[in-house]
Amino acid sequence: TTQIEVKIKVCGYPLSIFFIVVNEFCERFSYYGMRAVLVLYFKYFLRWDNDLATSIYHTFVALCYLTPILGAIVADSWLGKFKTIIYLSIVYAIGQVLMAVSAIHDITDTDRDGTPDNMTFHVALSMVGLFLIALGTGGIKPCVAAFGGDQFSDSQDKQRRTFFSVFYLCINGGSLLSTIITPILRAQECGIYSQQKCYSLAFGVPAALMVVALVVFIVGSGMYYKAEPQGNIMLDVCKCIGFAIKNRYRHRSSQYPKKEHWMDWAEDKYEKLLIAQIKMVLKVLFLYIPLPMFWTLFDQKGSRWTLQATTMDGNFGLLVIQPDQMQTVNPILILTLVPIMDSLIYPLIQKCGLNFTPLKRMTVGMLLAAIAFICAAVVQIEIDKTLPTFPTASQSQLKLLNMGSNPVTVNLPGNDPLVLSPAQVCPHTITHNYQVENSVEISYYYYYICLYYWLFLNVLFFSIRTCFRFINGMSTTVNVSTVAADFGLIEPFYYSNYSLIKNGKVTFTISGSSQSCEYSRDFGFGSSYTFFIPSTLDFGPNCQESITVAEDIKPNSAHMALQIPQYFFITAGEVMFSVTGLEFSYSQAPNNMKAVLQAGWLFTVAIGNFIVLIVAELAKLPEQWAEYILFASLLIAVCFIFSIMAYFYTYIDPAEIEAQFKKKLNADDEDDKSKLQKTEVEMVRKDSNKSHDEDDPAKQTKM
Repeated sequence: TTQIEVKIKVCGYPLSIFFIVVNEFCERFSYYGMRAVLVLYFKYFLRWDNDLATSIYHTFVALCYLTPILGAIVADSWLGKFKTIIYLSIVYAIGQVLMAVSAIHDITDTDRDGTPDNMTFHVALSMVGLFLIALGTGGIKPCVAAFGGDQFSDSQDKQRRTFFSVFYLCINGGSLLSTIITPILRAQECGIYSQQKCYSLAFGVPAALMVVALVVFIVGSGMYYKAEPQGNIMLDVCKCIGFAIKNRYRHRSSQYPKKEHWMDWAEDKYEKLLIAQIKMVLKVLFLYIPLPMFWTLFDQKGSRWTLQATTMDGNFGLLVIQPDQMQTVNPILILTLVPIMDSLIYPLIQKCGLNFTPLKRMTVGMLLAAIAFICAAVVQIEIDKTLPTFPTASQSQLKLLNMGSNPVTVNLPGNDPLVLSPAQVCPHTITHNYQVENSVEISYYYYYICLYYWLFLNVLFFSIRTCFRFINGMSTTVNVSTVAADFGLIEPFYYSNYSLIKNGKVTFTISGSSQSCEYSRDFGFGSSYTFFIPSTLDFGPNCQESITVAEDIKPNSAHMALQIPQYFFITAGEVMFSVTGLEFSYSQAPNNMKAVLQAGWLFTVAIGNFIVLIVAELAKLPEQWAEYILFASLLIAVCFIFSIMAYFYTYIDPAEIEAQFKKKLNADDEDDKSKLQKTEVEMVRKDSNKSHDEDDPAKQTKM
């Protein structure tokens, strides 16, 4: 222990910050790991449609960026940073545990078919869990970094800067690792009675990491410097602004003289220096008005873009990428682009003689985000070309299968006669307008024919896996199984329910009364198959050739690599917009107002996520690519407005203004002192003259 203390003392770092760094890494792993699989949990476990899943996802993200304001107020005005982190981390951990429990399908799966029977229970539990997570992660967000900075003394500026760099690295490291690992955990199959995608494990590991983060933080309790609450500057700012508005309303009559700035109406109660600082902050906050539109697009990489990836092929050869793992491209590109921008791109632009100001960088970042969504629209158009044609509300789609040993002829109203060979499936889907009295005339009526509706929604609902079923054309019962599962007995001339399997090569074992054979096939992402076992099945080596395969839905052919350009543009936009925006905001505000700007910045993220759910619920565009184009167009329009606002913005030096203001106040104080001294001298002189007059008899007589 002594050696460690000496080493820490030599390096100049308090031992307590290592507990804070580990806590931050585990917490970020917990948050981003849970968030990476959240939209797929909504769609594939809770079985919500894309719009509802997107809306709830962005509502959750918005709450995560609203609660930091509450956390900052509680920490600075009431509990202090340490207690706030402890209490809200407990709330956070409980929320993560509830999410993990809500994803256990066996809790309400009474009939043991792999599907929860009481979905209300799972929805309610998950919503409570998400609310607690939003309260916890948002509440501690403004506290942890500031609490770490409190551990350093005034003489440790270098160590403090290094700490914040490591702190930022932990955020990105936790995000990157969790986005890689939790989708792998989700892709596993688990369950007590039936094997399903393991969302409980994908949520359980982040829950465990959050518990670890809490324990680690508590272990270092005795080593922390715990500053007492000093009051919250945000409350002071809000009170000052509120008083200025109220006072201006009271003096709205024309008989009162106008003020140079509406905040000057607060001079009756608040110091002029505070009012001047608030003016500088309001000037920056005004520029924040158009910014939520950027976050509207940016945060959709965790919702719409992930859902887009579920309809794509993730096979990269030796590596198979899950749809939710594509989000890892963002942190990887961030770690790559930030140093490239700072050390190469920006210096080159400067050498070209261009004045690439922070506001210009932010404008370019918004344009890059719009380009990213145009790329997403192009990718979506390519995906739509590979999807099957859906029937309208007035249409039906069906496929025909001849289960007999002789050809049959099928006559459907509005269609040419169709001849089906023995043990064969109609090569295409038949679409016709629905009529109550539609009839099907079948020649050779004594042969069996299977007529089944096209199960589009059931198949596309599980588009990240393969959907299949078997039809038994034999006169005896057969059993179909794989290494992973037994699909049970199939009665003669009957079919099994649709089942789901992973992509890749799968071998089925088909067993009759006393014989069996194996059938193998490679499956792609999002495909659907019907396998027909004919009455003439040969259980010998030719079993593979005897089975008829109907490819109901073709595998996803659009590759996930097509998403890389849109991730590149959105990440480049993030580097130019987000990083530059924070630097600009901090440079344009007084030191004691940084927290106010941080709250304003987080508020723009929350508003941006609310815009997504409003558009998702109200726009109801029939094509997804059209929604992408709509968002891109809105951002371009907002970017144009922001560029005009930026053109008329005048950069300031808050420190210089504060210094001049304080100098002026000091000068006024000196003037007041000199006036006071002159008044006192005059009073002394008057008193002196008065006493002399009283002593002069002549003057007394005259008076």
